[in-house]
Amino acid sequence: MGLKGKGKRLPDQLSGGEQERLAIARALVNSPPILLADEPTGNLDTKTGKEIMEFFKSLNEEGQTIVMVTHNPENVAFSSRTVHLRDGMVVNGELL
Repeated sequence: MGLKGKGKRLPDQLSGGEQERLAIARALVNSPPILLADEPTGNLDTKTGKEIMEFFKSLNEEGQTIVMVTHNPENVAFSSRTVHLRDGMVVNGELL
């Protein structure tokens, strides 16, 4: 997760990207059947956001189910299935 050597730092001593990667690591430590991610790149710069999405894609290719909510259209390129919601209703659910 790119956090080697950061084990003794307090949360406010980590960057936003490091905090996000730590949250993902905590979520994965018990090997959950489904990873729920709500705007996982929302507070990250473009480069770090892309790294997180590439990590999610590799996890998914290894068999991890990931359900992600995002408003970022660039993140859709990393998904294998997209469901669009509007006002709480499914308006489009397509396999890519």
